[in-house]
Amino acid sequence: MNRTIQNIWAVGRNYVDHAKELGHEVPKEPLVFLKAGSSAHWGEQIPLPLHSRDVHFELELALRFNSSLELDAAGLALDLTARDVQQRLKAEGQPWTLAKSFKASCPLSEFVELPQHLPHFQLELKVNQQLRQVGHTSQLIFNFEVLRRFVLAHFPVQEGDLLLTGTPAGVGPLKVGDQLQARAQSDLGHQINRCWQVVQGG
Repeated sequence: MNRTIQNIWAVGRNYVDHAKELGHEVPKEPLVFLKAGSSAHWGEQIPLPLHSRDVHFELELALRFNSSLELDAAGLALDLTARDVQQRLKAEGQPWTLAKSFKASCPLSEFVELPQHLPHFQLELKVNQQLRQVGHTSQLIFNFEVLRRFVLAHFPVQEGDLLLTGTPAGVGPLKVGDQLQARAQSDLGHQINRCWQVVQGG
């Protein structure tokens, strides 16, 4: 896979339980925000930013756009969120970029090629051997095709861009030394696994 990514189109509140755990209403249309493509991070260590004391993990299934702007591959992604910064920015009516698009804010796994008809995936995330997030993409409020059509209709999507499809309930804070184990398995048998270690960033 080409590791140079132009854009990461991320979808918020796309699982009912996650929207509720953050105290939000279920959206009427996809809630899309942009993470810089350069925030993609392929390393095994996750560096925490110095400007936040409350960075949360959010496990998501990431889908890749091909040259026809169809979705042709899947991987695991963490949509890291500086929750304290996000809450401050929201209260001040300011954009969330500092909370969502900092350096290495989108750790990724390798990607697997998918058939034309995309299968559903079961997602799991363990932090220090404790199961923290479980979800199945059949539970998405807006399914893969709805999301694809929405971002194509509204944004300048490019070949190689990623679509983050939303996170299930169970998000929480990270600290230096945490060990993360993420797993996805499709209904057709595709398996994706990724481990990360949290370190202090610079």
